[in-house]
Amino acid sequence: MYDVFGAVKGLLKVDSVSIDNNIFRLHYKATMFILVVFSLLLTQKQYFGDPIDCIVSDIDTSIMDTYCWIHSTFTIPSLIDKKVGVDVPHPGISNPAKHGPEDQHEVKYHKYYQWVTLFLYLQAILFYVPRWLWKTFEGGKVKMLVMQMNSPIVDDSCKREQKSLLVSYFSLNLHNHNWYFYKFFLCEVVNMINVVGQIFFTNRFLDYEFTTYGSDVLSFTEQDFGTRVDPMDVVFPKVTKCTFYKYGPSGTVERHDGLCVLPLNIFNEKIFIFMWFWFIIVAVVSGIGLLYRMCTFHRGFRQILLRTRSRLASPENVEAVARKCHIGDWFVLYQLAKNMDPLIYKEFITELANKLQGKGTVS
Repeated sequence: MYDVFGAVKGLLKVDSVSIDNNIFRLHYKATMFILVVFSLLLTQKQYFGDPIDCIVSDIDTSIMDTYCWIHSTFTIPSLIDKKVGVDVPHPGISNPAKHGPEDQHEVKYHKYYQWVTLFLYLQAILFYVPRWLWKTFEGGKVKMLVMQMNSPIVDDSCKREQKSLLVSYFSLNLHNHNWYFYKFFLCEVVNMINVVGQIFFTNRFLDYEFTTYGSDVLSFTEQDFGTRVDPMDVVFPKVTKCTFYKYGPSGTVERHDGLCVLPLNIFNEKIFIFMWFWFIIVAVVSGIGLLYRMCTFHRGFRQILLRTRSRLASPENVEAVARKCHIGDWFVLYQLAKNMDPLIYKEFITELANKLQGKGTVS
């Protein structure tokens, strides 16, 4: 188990300079880490055994396992609610002819299990795409501006020089950062589109069973034990049927029905119930984040946020800077506040306020 988590622990590495926010990290760190771990766990035979084991007479079991894994297995949804051990041997498994005309029973084929590992890995990549876009757009700007001022232990002469350079840069490039902010806003929107799209993508992958999967499982737990139908058996059956055809001794086609056990579905059903809740949580939090971002288009709200971040600086200096800033300038200042040492940031805001107001700077 350590080998699995050890291979992906680097995904949770904390960056020395933050260029985004916690909601952004919820997508490309937390969600990506979860999906990669799930994908890797499903490949570990020592924990779950063979992905499929089939029982059939007159056919070699290894051939049957390979055939049924490649060509899919099936269940009969109309027989899911039958009593196990009396009417059917397993949920959705029986001879349809015993339960009415055979053409009245729809057969549901299950092929998703061949692709779950790759599907989860693809989702992990898609959750990283907005981060990749933002790193490309950002180009290391915040790290370059912060220099060494994220540490409280800086040589005085070096600190004065770096503050002076930062004040000069900001005063010369005032009102030139709006596109920087809009690119970040675009990446936040892409995050939101991605997580909502992943819900529908997963729904399509599971044959349109995912969008109601979590709510069905919750309602299942509240039903009477004798009458309830487990929705996890519908979406992720543990025992399925598989039909194999071959020539008999006389050249006629022989049909062999087998029962296939899918051990991985014990884990798959837990993975996707977790993902159902997780995607909803991430989507809701991302929606709240977008509402917050829309509020930052209001100058008064930006001043409040900058004052909160610049708590050591005097309100007058913070307000003097905020009045001169467009939304892109405010965003860069806010990013710097998250990364610079608070005492150094206070001195920087003071000097910048004096510079913008035409006063002499103080070291």
